[in-house]
Amino acid sequence: MENSVKMSSEHLDFFYGNFKALTDVSLEFKNNDVTALIGPSGCGKSTYLRCLNRMNDLIPISRVEGRIFLDGEDIYRSRQDVVTLRSRVGMVFQKPNPFPKTIFENIAYGLKVNGVKNRNLIAEKVETSLKSAALWEEVKDRLHESALGLSGGQQQRLCIARAMAVEPEVLLMDEPCSALDPIATQKIEDLIQELKNTYTIIIVTHNMQQAARVSDITAFFYLGKLIEVNKTNTLFTRPHLKQTEDYITGRFG
Repeated sequence: MENSVKMSSEHLDFFYGNFKALTDVSLEFKNNDVTALIGPSGCGKSTYLRCLNRMNDLIPISRVEGRIFLDGEDIYRSRQDVVTLRSRVGMVFQKPNPFPKTIFENIAYGLKVNGVKNRNLIAEKVETSLKSAALWEEVKDRLHESALGLSGGQQQRLCIARAMAVEPEVLLMDEPCSALDPIATQKIEDLIQELKNTYTIIIVTHNMQQAARVSDITAFFYLGKLIEVNKTNTLFTRPHLKQTEDYITGRFG
């Protein structure tokens, strides 16, 4: 399986009502790669990310054309169980969004929804997830306190731990550091490097330096279209298109 294609879109179009937000996006994500989606605000990065676990289904006037595959199966096929899909393709949002529950219950929630009842197993998974998110040492003595008492950076790592508890295969991150200070941001970036050993990670970021630091592949979006995709180092040092070069050097965007 090493570095085979885990997920891909083929000729993906996405509409909000009559507005076409994505046009003909074909992109592959390989096992254990970190792919950064970059581009100016409103270019379709987050919309595309939300297509990958069908979060856009929640928008009544939206529709998708084209196909998205996870392990070769079309996730938009009629018999797709969306709950199962979202446990396989986890998501971490821009602003930390812990539930107004204890730290323990935040992590246990997804396991319980998925039918896990064994208390020992739940406790074990909570610990494992918090350790994976580099948060265990900071919270192990306050598991039964409200998650809302954590700092912003801790809350974001808690949300990552919550996503990992159900053992997804792909982790989507929508600007996970935009609300965080530099120290918390570095912790999340270090964590991404650890997690790529286990997951395929797709991250939307406005921060060029962050894309350069954390990703293997970078895809540049503009006005709903995928303009250029390449190995991150190549894209940042030798982009093929002037449009890409103008964006990454700060001439527009």
